[in-house]
Amino acid sequence: MFSMLNMRTARPSPPEDLTARALIRDAAIVHFARDGFRKTSLRAIATTAGVSASLVVHHFGSKERLRAECDEFVIGNMLATAHDKASPAGLQAVIQSYLANPAEYEVDVAYLSRAISEETAAGQNFVDTIVDETEAIIRAGIADGSMNPSSDPRAEAVLITMTSLAMMTMTSHLARALGFEGRGLGQETMRRLALPSVELYTHGLYTDETVLNITRNALAVTPEPASVPGAEPMPAREYSRREDTR
Repeated sequence: MFSMLNMRTARPSPPEDLTARALIRDAAIVHFARDGFRKTSLRAIATTAGVSASLVVHHFGSKERLRAECDEFVIGNMLATAHDKASPAGLQAVIQSYLANPAEYEVDVAYLSRAISEETAAGQNFVDTIVDETEAIIRAGIADGSMNPSSDPRAEAVLITMTSLAMMTMTSHLARALGFEGRGLGQETMRRLALPSVELYTHGLYTDETVLNITRNALAVTPEPASVPGAEPMPAREYSRREDTR
């Protein structure tokens, strides 16, 4: 939910950005999202952009370089909004924008979903970038007191990211399960998900620590691997502050 709300529209570009190069890039984003990278031709992109195929080659040289610029543009927009939503006012503005006009975000959602499902280097880079950005937001939230301490901020960031990305790549199943078949991540779907998702992150799911203690005890008697990449467990006395607030 949070990662998806981190995106701004990739098309159309602001009026001042409507150069031939931007028009080609925007057309390519639409084609790559809808048809996939392999099936999209430079000629099709040129037709949509209203330019010649030779002009596409002049500006970008190859389809691979064009794809790289599209990746940078879409991911850059997403990261910019991620910083905006780090504050309550920023988050409210992003949510209101999405609910008011979810169609504005459809191209970005489809583009990023395609990049992930095709398992390209760009898709992998996107996932890694989102995880890193989410971890940074979590650590900043813990530091300023707006988020509860975590036993493993990196793992928490991965869980949040993968949940959001699953929603992006399984939009048809998501909408159908909520009774909105064929509508994808439309206004009805997102309004239905908005409060439950934030409730889950704010209040949690369980009313006591029974499952937490069972898991902690199970881990305590299970041999630990020699090393866990990227894991920096929080000291027990620090993590206990979270338990004391429950």
